[in-house]
Formats: sequence, C-alpha cells, structure tokens
Amino acid sequence: MEWHECIEAITPHLVHISTPRGSGTGWLVSVSSTTDLCAFATAAHVVDHAHYWEEPIRILHPHSGVSVLLRADERAIYLDNSIDSAAVVIHRGDLPLPTSTLPLTASGYFIRPGVEIGWMGYPALHQSNACFFSGRISHYDQPRKRYLVDGVAINGVSGGPTFRNLSDVPGSPELIGIVSAYMANRATGEALPGLAVIQDASQFYDIAERFRNLDEAKSNETPADETAEAGQSPVSEQGS
Repeated sequence: MEWHECIEAITPHLVHISTPRGSGTGWLVSVSSTTDLCAFATAAHVVDHAHYWEEPIRILHPHSGVSVLLRADERAIYLDNSIDSAAVVIHRGDLPLPTSTLPLTASGYFIRPGVEIGWMGYPALHQSNACFFSGRISHYDQPRKRYLVDGVAINGVSGGPTFRNLSDVPGSPELIGIVSAYMANRATGEALPGLAVIQDASQFYDIAERFRNLDEAKSNETPADETAEAGQSPVSEQGS
C-alpha cells in the first residue's frame, strides 16, 4: 500500500473529540457484533477532565459531517492514566461509522525499531481536516507499553491513531496505538529533536463486546476518582 491508501482507509474511522477544556482525536477501536455499542480510542488526557467533572463531550465524524453531543449518562469512559490511554463507549447508531474496525497489532507483539509508521489527527492549528505525519520507531518500552518515535513532534494530534503500511494486505493498514505526548529534548537548553510517544491500545480492541447495553458499560466505567484530575500524577511528558 501507498501512504495515501492508508489515509483513505483510516479516515472514515477518525473522530474529532471536543470538551469544554480542549480537543483531541479519537478512532474506532471496537465494534460489538451483538449490540449497537462501539468504542473510540483516544489519549486519557483528552477526556479525563470531562469525565471527572461529568462535562459534555462532542464527537464529530468529519468524514460524514455528523456530530453528537454526549452528556455523562450517554457515554462510558475507560481510562488508564498510567499509560495515557482511554476508550469512550457510545451507541454507534448516533454516527454513520464503519461496521467493523481496522486490524490492531496483537497484544504481546511489538514492532521493531527502524520501522516507519504514520499517524493522523486534527491538529489545533487546523482542526477541520485530518493531517498525516510519519516517523520511525526508535524504541519499544515494554514495561510502559509505549513506542518512542524519532525526533518528530506530535503536532497537536493527541489521541490519534498510529499505523504501519502493510504492503501484503491491500486496503488494510495495521493500527498500532494512540498518539500520547512529545518528549522535548532540553539537554542543552536549545531546541533539539525529541521523541514522540505512542501508547499501546490493544486493551480496548474488544471493549464494546463486553457489555449487553450502554447502562452496563456505564456501571463498569472507570470511577471519576481514578482520573488524573482526582489527584493522581498526570503524564510526565508534554501532551498536545
């Protein structure tokens, strides 16, 4: 596949997430085969403030131009602030989404350093259109379930999907994880290339399948007092 083919395949799965505090990117990570539930993966810091304060979240599906405003009782949010990852579970009938997800890197498997990957999202400077960026994996930090990507700023697309180009699987890029943060290099006090941080998202691939309805998903969501806003230490690196 060419990169432009990956972009065309991923674009229908992207959403723009807005909260009273800011915005970020999300992507379709899980679709239930037995209910109308689906889930979007994003960075925890995109939604944790809204979750803690039970504020509304607006999800825009730019591919169709349709958006929905979701109040606290209309979505279920799952957070893991230790790795800055989150999932937002909603009724998929609210948005004209694909009926299935793109393949996700299998849990327990990681991509080797040197492999080129891409990512997409809605940067703060140009929120109306999805933008594409790329870089090469420098290191996989297994204890923290994250990739470090060489010298590339994340360009304000927190929560966006990262993916690699699988030339032997036409029309189906492999999703890797969530754009999380940018680690600036301040070793000399000058503006030196840093590292982008990509968090694993495999824990969410089947989350929409775990519940019979949204009420059940809501009753099992991450408690508000377990968010970073409740007093836990936030992600140490610089987010978007």
